[in-house]
Amino acid sequence: MKSLAKVFNIADMAALAGRALPLPIRDYLEGGADDEWTLARNRAVFDEWVLAQRTLVDVSHVDTSTDLIGFRSAMPLMLSPTGMSQLFHAAGEMAVARAAAAAQVPYGLSTMATTSIEAIAQSGADRYFQLYLFRDRGLTKALLERAAAHGYGALCLTVDTAIAGNRERDLRSGMFMPPRFTLSSVMSFAMHPAWSLGALRNRSFQLANVVEHVGDFSSAGTSVIDYVNAQFDRTATWKDVEWLRAQWPGRLVIKGAMMPEDSASAVACGVDAIMVSNHGGRQLDRAATPIDYLPAIRDRIQNSVQLIADGGVRRGTDVLKAIALGADGCSIGRPYLYGLAAGGEAGVARVLTIFRTEIERDMGLMGRTRISEITADDVDHISQFRMRRGSVPGLRVADEN
Repeated sequence: MKSLAKVFNIADMAALAGRALPLPIRDYLEGGADDEWTLARNRAVFDEWVLAQRTLVDVSHVDTSTDLIGFRSAMPLMLSPTGMSQLFHAAGEMAVARAAAAAQVPYGLSTMATTSIEAIAQSGADRYFQLYLFRDRGLTKALLERAAAHGYGALCLTVDTAIAGNRERDLRSGMFMPPRFTLSSVMSFAMHPAWSLGALRNRSFQLANVVEHVGDFSSAGTSVIDYVNAQFDRTATWKDVEWLRAQWPGRLVIKGAMMPEDSASAVACGVDAIMVSNHGGRQLDRAATPIDYLPAIRDRIQNSVQLIADGGVRRGTDVLKAIALGADGCSIGRPYLYGLAAGGEAGVARVLTIFRTEIERDMGLMGRTRISEITADDVDHISQFRMRRGSVPGLRVADEN
């Protein structure tokens, strides 16, 4: 695809995706909760940290590979579970899984996916399944049994969605199933014929993994927010994590534990990894970011489980900063969806190539040749330079007020 050859970074891909998507779909992808303060901070926080640049180190061979949640990954990056990927491209989750397989990185299939557990098992990807705790525990158990039967190497329990976040962009644009769009939204669809034609050809759109249990919400005239509030279990506690640990024979990952004490509780329940995540800024606005909490979490749990930083990652340097602050790797959602929207499987592949190239290059410039060499010594908070700002030409740090 000619346009993808001109994509040199994730911002380029986001711009290309923005041109490909109608406004309501673009808002669903980009939006956060309330004032979107946390959404913005997920990105901004990376600018508060600087990397050490070491020289005269033999970097003729840089190895970006590492182990993440039981999988051998070609780089310290995995793909987060994202719901309803066919909204962004008719090829949906299967295109993402195939690109992940080719890039040798783990892929997470969402409970809210538009492609089934069984279909993705044929993709060849190293895969894990993301689970919500439904009020119907029979459904929850059926999903984990299907995942185990079809070779999913890990189970990822999302714990930050007992109540859906207030996503006002979706409310304004009419992001319901079926759609209830405003006049401007309808005009946006008309101005994006390629997306609209793909959607018309793809008449199988549904929540493929739960439709037999809870019905096809696309025919019910409900919003995603209403669906979450109706189906997800608000009574869930750490006792339910213990129950899940007893049910699932493989690796168990908790996604959405942000506080150090919650991470300690997760470890006590026997989890194997924690995805430190604020759900991409789509749940509690004014919440802190994974980067804010990583050092404290690592200090609290030491090396008992892996930590995956999830949220705001757009550059290879972001990944390396997160690792220096205590993560074992990072997970991305929006970046690969940009690729999917812009170019299907080829777009996702381009995103993963960009990340791997950046990570390898930036490790070499840091004087690091293996992921295990990256430590807290490789990162400093920008505030450390305040006392010597006059000796750093061009460095300007705003005064605290």
